Amino acid sequence: MQTAMQSLGDFMRALRLRLDPTEFGFVAGRRRTSGLRREEVAQLACISPTWYTWLEQGRGGAPSREVLNRIASGLRLTSVEREHLFILAFGHPPDAQFTLSTDVTPRLQRVLDTLTIPAIVKTVTWDVIAWNHPAACVLTDYGQLPREERNVLRRMFTDPDVRPAQSDWQGMARLVVNAFRADVARAGQSAGIDSLVTELSQRSPEFDAWWRSNDVTSHGEGAKRIYHPQAGAIDLEFSTFMVEGRQDLNMIVFNPVNEESRRKIDEQVRQSLSYGGESDRHDTAIYK
Repeated sequence: MQTAMQSLGDFMRALRLRLDPTEFGFVAGRRRTSGLRREEVAQLACISPTWYTWLEQGRGGAPSREVLNRIASGLRLTSVEREHLFILAFGHPPDAQFTLSTDVTPRLQRVLDTLTIPAIVKTVTWDVIAWNHPAACVLTDYGQLPREERNVLRRMFTDPDVRPAQSDWQGMARLVVNAFRADVARAGQSAGIDSLVTELSQRSPEFDAWWRSNDVTSHGEGAKRIYHPQAGAIDLEFSTFMVEGRQDLNMIVFNPVNEESRRKIDEQVRQSLSYGGESDRHDTAIYK
């Protein structure tokens, strides 16, 4: 049975052998095997050829994170290949490297559009960057808002219409703050995050107090009641899903708890379509 280091070495060797030397600036020439030579990988990773050889042969112990990052960068590994490299070496993925998104792929948008219940996609900074038509009808028509106003936290704590539209604003608002803190820890501090926290701390005593409490939680799933201006009370369950290959994105799906709530959602969608497909802007939802 192979050891973890042997599996790591086999994977590194397989990666090396399938690469084209010319794409890395090396002369192809006559080679006994295809791919890069070990000393070429060592050169790309800025490590000694002996150390790299030992790694490939499963000798010398576990490499450091820095060495693995150098190898991954030198070999131009994809995010999936890099993650697998770290799992083989350490038993868990590398630290998350987030690139904050401002949009979603057409394929992901089509997934949202096939759903008959409200669904949104948010970033780790809680900016809503995609939604479907039921979400626009029942939650908020984000398309009618300036981009900077599509932030869940900003609307939760600075929009006066949000609080009365929810049956438990305090419970949900605190949940969002605690989940945001956990997201920040995964994504790492940035100027944008610091600016948002400073703004909300100055504008909302509740946000300031809850942020200072240092509580964390997973947003995961839960239930809540919202008050729609035309439909009245709507009971929803929400479930949060990671977007594969996009660590900075979550999709949140809102499922009606009972048939009455489902009927109200369907009716709002039908009414919107009868008016030409455009929904009114609603300041009612769990996420503003």
